[in-house]
Amino acid sequence: MESLTVSKFKATCLAVVEKVAKTKKPVIITKRGKPIAELIPYEGEAVQPPLKETVAFIGDIISPVAAEDWEALK
Repeated sequence: MESLTVSKFKATCLAVVEKVAKTKKPVIITKRGKPIAELIPYEGEAVQPPLKETVAFIGDIISPVAAEDWEALK
């Protein structure tokens, strides 16, 4: 994995960001030899799978679940 000093990153920020976007390889940014940040490529939003046909109805879905507990029904 490539690494850059923070001063080198500051001087070439736009070029580094474009390179990460193009190559899809992360870059570690260091300060005094220690990693302080990692620039990673954007992968996009996770796609939510459709929920169609994932629900199973068991029993009556219209009546209250505990009709005997409802005071208004007495």
